Amino acid sequence: MSQPETTAPDRTLVIVKPDGVRRGLTGEVLRRVEAKGYRVVELRLLTARSEQLAAHYAEHEGKPFYGPLVEFMSSGPLVAAVVEGHGVVQGFRSLAGATDPTAAAPGTIRGDLGRDWGLKVQQNIVHGSDSAASAEREIDIWFGAGA
Repeated sequence: MSQPETTAPDRTLVIVKPDGVRRGLTGEVLRRVEAKGYRVVELRLLTARSEQLAAHYAEHEGKPFYGPLVEFMSSGPLVAAVVEGHGVVQGFRSLAGATDPTAAAPGTIRGDLGRDWGLKVQQNIVHGSDSAASAEREIDIWFGAGA
């Protein structure tokens, strides 16, 4: 049973990356988000456009993993979701687990469902915004007027 919110809910962007969609894990990821008590308020299945990826990963441009990351993120459909709830930014990051699925704790999305495939870029099933400011910027990239 969900508890009523006492303040305006926080929002975050959750992306089920192409590897998660390919492996049929979208429902499981969303189930875990909702089981935690968060609410999915917007949801889109799409193939990322190069402009979206350039904006989303702007801080990584020029780094050695940037090209392989953009290639991976545009390799197939992904699911973008706006998720709401008190403390959802940090709560989802905890639910997702460590970026490296090998090091991610059991019980987390990456710990239970991810693994290292030995590829150029980590395919770790999900993305979650790392701060409220990032969440606002990322939600605009994936759900704003230009999305």
